[in-house]
Amino acid sequence: MEKLSEFEKGHEYFRSVHFKDNEERFKKLVEEGQNPKALFIGCSDSRVMPAMITGCGPGDLFILRNVGNFVPPFSPDNDFHATAAAIEYAVTHLEVSDIIVCGHSDCGAIKELFHPHPPSEETIHTTRWLQLGQPAKETTLHHFPDAPWEIQRDFAEKVSVVFQLENLLSYPAVRRRIEEGNLYLHAWHYDLAEGTIQYFDEDALEFKPLGAKR
Repeated sequence: MEKLSEFEKGHEYFRSVHFKDNEERFKKLVEEGQNPKALFIGCSDSRVMPAMITGCGPGDLFILRNVGNFVPPFSPDNDFHATAAAIEYAVTHLEVSDIIVCGHSDCGAIKELFHPHPPSEETIHTTRWLQLGQPAKETTLHHFPDAPWEIQRDFAEKVSVVFQLENLLSYPAVRRRIEEGNLYLHAWHYDLAEGTIQYFDEDALEFKPLGAKR
């Protein structure tokens, strides 16, 4: 018999501990279907754990992750649009009440915007996808053209999530439900080292600690 891998051992622990502790909830979710409170759009970065950093349990979040937590603008063509499809599904079918776009510190996608690798056939989709971050880069260089890299990076990470909210507004279903008053958008930034979240205050036009929102 093969030695159990790290992930197989992890699954065994999940089955014997976490699943067992939440078995009734999982069964209820199967019987009644999912009814998540929010769509969480986050980065694919392995260090970002949406459910963990928000204290959510099974069924609470509909999670969409991609490189850079980017939101492409609405594009009604016949191509494949995974991110757009997830947004539409969450808003029209699941009818979430909130959409959170959460960036994070030390973001590789933001770093790539400022220090790109040479494009190649092997990274053609990544190169194209990162174009969604160009507005954040241009805004950063406009305001902090000579600032140290750390300042540029931190500013770009935060302003990028605000631009993603603007892209969300290009989706007909998102705009309709916002106008109806039953959908709300949020821009967050998660600090990996500190474990803290800041949110964008639209009135003050600045990021503030999430706890201060109460």
